[in-house]
Amino acid sequence: MAEPTNTPMPTAPPTPRSTSPAPGLTRPSSTNLSLPKPIGMPTSGLATSSVTFATPLPVPGGPLGTKPVVLHIGDPVRYNPETYTEFTTQFDVVRPSADERQRPAFIQALKEKRWGEFSAIFRPFWGTGGEMGNWDKELVDLLPESVRVFASAGTGFDWADTKLLGERGILYCNGGLAAAEAVSDFAIAMIISTFRALPYCISSAPSAPSFQTCHATATQRAHNLRGRVLGLVGLGNIGQLIAAKARLAFGMDVAYFDVERKPAALEMKLGARHTDSLEELLREADCVVLCTPADAGELVTPRSLQWFKVGARLVNVARGSLVDEEALAQALEQGRLSSVALDVHSDEPNVHPKLLQFAGDRALLTCHNAGGTVETHVGFEELAMRNIMAVLGGGEAITPVNGQWLRSKVVS
Repeated sequence: MAEPTNTPMPTAPPTPRSTSPAPGLTRPSSTNLSLPKPIGMPTSGLATSSVTFATPLPVPGGPLGTKPVVLHIGDPVRYNPETYTEFTTQFDVVRPSADERQRPAFIQALKEKRWGEFSAIFRPFWGTGGEMGNWDKELVDLLPESVRVFASAGTGFDWADTKLLGERGILYCNGGLAAAEAVSDFAIAMIISTFRALPYCISSAPSAPSFQTCHATATQRAHNLRGRVLGLVGLGNIGQLIAAKARLAFGMDVAYFDVERKPAALEMKLGARHTDSLEELLREADCVVLCTPADAGELVTPRSLQWFKVGARLVNVARGSLVDEEALAQALEQGRLSSVALDVHSDEPNVHPKLLQFAGDRALLTCHNAGGTVETHVGFEELAMRNIMAVLGGGEAITPVNGQWLRSKVVS
């Protein structure tokens, strides 16, 4: 490990202390809902990591004092002031300005060691903190040797080279656990939409003639969910919640495919049965839901679309890169698929023009909204702080995604 740099470069402009929580921004009062307690430790029944540091390694202090330094990228903490107070008693938190977070300036600051030998990267808010772009080799190679954990809001992590981070000994933790409830709820709504022709019913309501036509004809396109085979691609935290809700509330027959088969006890609890291949799953499913990380690669292709039942349905709440959207549009045109519901798209914020032709009829197209609730953001903040406190304290991370690539200083 390199010798700590305990002061900023003399030529560097002063870096402000984090001002979290933002003045006047705590938990919103514009709702009558009672917010749940923030996520601190894993929910019972959800898998956690066994990745721990063999011993609490020395964590260098930084330019602000003797405590470990956490680099806070993005907006201030909004919803968890109590946890943030605990967080700042353990660490010195520095938050680069918006200008410093632009990629050229950010790279220059890392080269100058402007923030010293910081020990963690903290991105607590979804939608900000990514101004520097993808965390690729160019950025990762500039991180000081002292960095041990990168805790970020959000479920997806395709914008960060988690393998390279792991090889550098940096544990990447996402916010998937915090978003699981919201995403699974949204997925259920999308599943229902594909069986009940909801896009068509909604778009037909504004005028009397289309209303009457829809009232007379939608029945021929609508089906109950009970007894239908729901095929889940991925059975992580989100997939498990979808499985439980679909089976218990709607009586669906849940099947899944995952690169690692889940324990028999979990399968029994969820009422989910394993299939040996993606092809097997697609051939029997009445509705397929993608809820797997982007690193699974492109799963819905011209070839795999031939495995779908004629008239089957597709829901995507994972990543647009999993789907060949041109081929998907052709499958809708040819009638191989009856309907789709897509919350994510390969070229966001642009939706594939051929898929737009089916909007309001056979396609429900939303704007990457599945995880977007106040409760999710509460959990993102809390979870990111708890991950950092756990790892830098020598304990287990709560939601790591790259433990398999960590160097030998981490044991599993």
